[in-house]
Amino acid sequence: MTEDTIASRLLDVIEKDILPLTARGVALGNKVFGAAILRKSDLSLVIAETNNELENPLWHGEVHTLKRFYELGETLNTKDLIFLSTHEPCTMCMSAITWAGFDNFYSFFSHEDSRDSFAIPHDLKILKEVFGLEPGGYRRSNAFWNSYFIADLVENAEPSLKARLKEQTARIKATYDDLSRNYQSSKADNNIPLN
Repeated sequence: MTEDTIASRLLDVIEKDILPLTARGVALGNKVFGAAILRKSDLSLVIAETNNELENPLWHGEVHTLKRFYELGETLNTKDLIFLSTHEPCTMCMSAITWAGFDNFYSFFSHEDSRDSFAIPHDLKILKEVFGLEPGGYRRSNAFWNSYFIADLVENAEPSLKARLKEQTARIKATYDDLSRNYQSSKADNNIPLN
């Protein structure tokens, strides 16, 4: 698989599989974070999920996706899978991805985006207060996994594909902007501890 193929497929999964679930979740009062798991071999979707903190404050998009993945009862080796996160995982979610044995994860938005564009600063506060790390201070490549930003893949795409990927990226961002406004306008009515 080329980086161009991976970028295109990950954007499609966000737009067509994760975003519809997230829209329903936000309508209920959950945050805008979602995730998916794909097979490396053919980029087929194994599962997509979204944040479900109203049920349990630990069901961040990534952790809820892992929960649902293991409920499938399949015996897939996580080394053969891609972990896709709509937003750069928080420390809890990074740890869950690590404990599950994934050797990678791809993110659409960064921690800074979560803080600045989505008014959800908790990831960076926890990095600083608990771990003493500045934004981006963790090792994106380490003994457990390598992490990637989809925006970097789009920037490095072949010119013939890059324009289409940038248009799709803009569409996805616009949808998330709308979902974020919806979440922000209703979050006072939910009981999520860090909303």
